[in-house]
Amino acid sequence: MHYHPVIVLMTDFGLTDPFVGQMKGVILSLAPAAQIIDLTHAISPQNIAQGAFLLGKSKQFFPDGTIFVAVVDPGVGTSRKAIAIKTDRYTFLAPDNGLLTAILQGDNIRHCVHITKEHYMLRTQSSTFHGRDVFSPAAAHLAASVSPLELGDEIDPSACARISLPNCTTSDNGKSWNGQIIAIDHFGNLVTSLDSESLDLSKEWFVETAGCPPLPISVTYGEVADQELLAYAGSSGMIEIAVRNGNAAKLLGLKNDDPVWMSET
Repeated sequence: MHYHPVIVLMTDFGLTDPFVGQMKGVILSLAPAAQIIDLTHAISPQNIAQGAFLLGKSKQFFPDGTIFVAVVDPGVGTSRKAIAIKTDRYTFLAPDNGLLTAILQGDNIRHCVHITKEHYMLRTQSSTFHGRDVFSPAAAHLAASVSPLELGDEIDPSACARISLPNCTTSDNGKSWNGQIIAIDHFGNLVTSLDSESLDLSKEWFVETAGCPPLPISVTYGEVADQELLAYAGSSGMIEIAVRNGNAAKLLGLKNDDPVWMSET
């Protein structure tokens, strides 16, 4: 049985331009047996916090040994490092700009490497496309059984950049919670930083945001009529606001980082 290494890509590149295709071409040129999975290429442009949050929520669904290439990189070409982090289960390659905050905070870090060895990069490198020229070839070499330690010098993970991840806060011992919109999915559903695991589910909760009446938390879309607003715990465990068979973002005119709040009855 042949081993087919899994490489997962997450970027803010979108799919209109050839960037993602070029990354895949580089990977398959060096590691033709690799299986490439697109986590998403729809991270909001330069939104490092959104990327960090969604990467942290998604990694658990992949097999041991998966290599993640995460590129949301407004500092490309500057002095920020390119890093590789090996945990108990996975390896992550990304710019050192806080994109790996959830990994650094929640996983057991075995190795953290500053990617510097030219041998594991493309021979000619663009100063604005390290996703293709640095991270993709490095991931391909890892898929071909190169150790992360060969990519460069090991560094202290505590020195890596970290950012404040989207969260929910309370000032009244959990009777109400404040958060923000962290992503808008393909359907126009508003994914919030309100964590359903923070709730005492024996109580009835209502979710509110600008231009939206208080919404009780539903279990599924079928609990409301067609084109009606609802709030529910999404597949990531976060509270979402949606319109049944409609687009909540368009209806409410809301965007990333807009505030949301939740309270008991």
